[in-house]
Amino acid sequence: MNPQLERLRPYPFERLNALKAGARPPSGLEHIALQIGEPKHAPPAFVVEALREAGALEAGLRAYPPTRGGGALREAISGWLLRRFGATVNPETEVLPVNGTREALFSFGQAVLSGAAGSRVMLPNPFYQIYEGAALLRGAAPLYLPCSPQRGHLPDFHCIDAATWRATELVYLCSPANPTGAVLPLEELQRLIELAQRFNFVIAADECYCAIYRDENAPPPGLLHAAAAMGETAFRRCVVFHSLSKRSNLPGLRSGFVAGDAGLIERYFLYRTYHGCAMPVHVQAASALAWADEAHVVANRERYRRKFDAVLPILSGALDVRMPEGAFYLWPSVPGDDAAFARALHRRQNVTVMPGSFLGRERDGVNPGAGRVRIALVGEKRECVTAAHRIKAFLEGEWPVRNGVA
Repeated sequence: MNPQLERLRPYPFERLNALKAGARPPSGLEHIALQIGEPKHAPPAFVVEALREAGALEAGLRAYPPTRGGGALREAISGWLLRRFGATVNPETEVLPVNGTREALFSFGQAVLSGAAGSRVMLPNPFYQIYEGAALLRGAAPLYLPCSPQRGHLPDFHCIDAATWRATELVYLCSPANPTGAVLPLEELQRLIELAQRFNFVIAADECYCAIYRDENAPPPGLLHAAAAMGETAFRRCVVFHSLSKRSNLPGLRSGFVAGDAGLIERYFLYRTYHGCAMPVHVQAASALAWADEAHVVANRERYRRKFDAVLPILSGALDVRMPEGAFYLWPSVPGDDAAFARALHRRQNVTVMPGSFLGRERDGVNPGAGRVRIALVGEKRECVTAAHRIKAFLEGEWPVRNGVA
């Protein structure tokens, strides 16, 4: 067996299930799940209808799908990148459809990292655990960059010395960030691109939450937009990952794409021809429709805003909670130990949240996720409001913290 498997940590949801074991909530309260970033809004009707279309489905099942994806899907993706980010991307050489970005974020690391002793992978802390797994299973050492409230929950790239940059082969970004909702400014992205050119590392930007943001007139910048704006139209050493899961409420479709540096895309394509993970043809057809339409995305964004507007006034008097710049998470600090808080909240109110410490790693004696919880406002507004009232009641009457333990 691969000895690197021993380096993997339990997944946050495994840890959460273990934490909740034996903590039986009141039988009269319906469970409300706020721990997982799984959209619950209805998927676009026109996408569902396309998947139901019998002729298209039958045609798609009769042949092996091409690893590179069909031209219609790559054209739709290229068109969306131009509209959303002003980035002109060649659909023939700079776009590769993938079966969801979780798979791609992991396998890209396997393709890009050299396996050389001493190689480093930088990632934000807290983070999506796939980044860490990709580094560890390729024998690289993760370097966790704390995303502290003092820096607006953004990773601090300014504190990295030249020797560390030289050892770095891959940098994972997430903007808007999971779990904090923080957005990397255009200038910070461009500075990182300059560093990538200087020190020869690759930037892998997870932008899966880019369609969910606070201000309709100020969408979050992306890596390809930042590159194009500085004249780097070949997107050298830059690759982005996008998904229909959050944008279009289609997590079960497992549809996303990777785009950027043509040389990196071509080498990653070679890897994927052996990896055996081509997107089914009928999924490609439905995906092309979703990328070509923006009206359902605007409506979806407004639904999230309405939930934030309803939930924040309820929680603001009980928690230190703020509207995020992007994504659909709240990232409040909580009194006492975050894991104990999550377990007690489940036991008393049948509401499940994710302990922040499960999403971070300790560095220099500090886990930047400790003392916080991630609250995913993915359910319907009524359910999220009910959960907010339960959390407030729990804080006001059922969470007497003494030495960090209820």
